[in-house]
Amino acid sequence: MSGLVNALVIVAVAALVISRQFRARRLDTTRRWWLLPAILAVVALREPGILDAHHRTGSAALLAAELIVGLGIGAGWAWTTRIWTEPDGAVWTKSTKASIAVWLGGILLRVGLFALGALLGVHQDSAAVLLALAATLLVRSAVLVQRTRVLAPAAAATAAYGDEGPRPAWKERV
Repeated sequence: MSGLVNALVIVAVAALVISRQFRARRLDTTRRWWLLPAILAVVALREPGILDAHHRTGSAALLAAELIVGLGIGAGWAWTTRIWTEPDGAVWTKSTKASIAVWLGGILLRVGLFALGALLGVHQDSAAVLLALAATLLVRSAVLVQRTRVLAPAAAATAAYGDEGPRPAWKERV
């Protein structure tokens, strides 16, 4: 795929994920939570220009830094997500205000990495951002699934970092 298509995929996936994170959602731990990140990673790795041919070492270092930032955002996002269970055992999630700080910090770090690459003259492909997004989604999902495994079916709400405290569970209107 071209860089423009990759950019559109990145923007679409990020917009979808970010818009959905601040609404309470039922978490289905039985589904294939790793599938979307795997598809994004395959799309990113199919690109031949993920590493700059003229600056392989610098390009690989920037790619590694991008992946580390992506992993950090995913972990931070998962740990700032509020998780609670309903009396029927359903697990629900909703991101907190601290999640916004995680995203903003990650975006600033990514902009800084891009600026550093531009300063060094390293060509950076959109496939690196797509791969980092896949890492972010994979780590977030994995941490959330792990956090839900320790919840008792009728447990009260668990606070996430940045949350104001436990609130009573509520149900969405149908």
